[in-house]
Amino acid sequence: MNEPQVWTLIGVFAAGLFGMITLMSTLFVRIIRTEIQGVHRRLDRIDADVNALMRHTFGIQRD
Repeated sequence: MNEPQVWTLIGVFAAGLFGMITLMSTLFVRIIRTEIQGVHRRLDRIDADVNALMRHTFGIQRD
């Protein structure tokens, strides 16, 4: 292989590596965001359950 071919291969591999890193980081951020939203929903549900228990047991409304 001559020098232009080597530089072309380096460029192709670098572009492929950059593309894979971009794809993986984007997917990772989406997964983390989805997991955080799931935890937030569970906490909201627990808060609603605690409010219902407080209302039933003590007759008070929490804020």
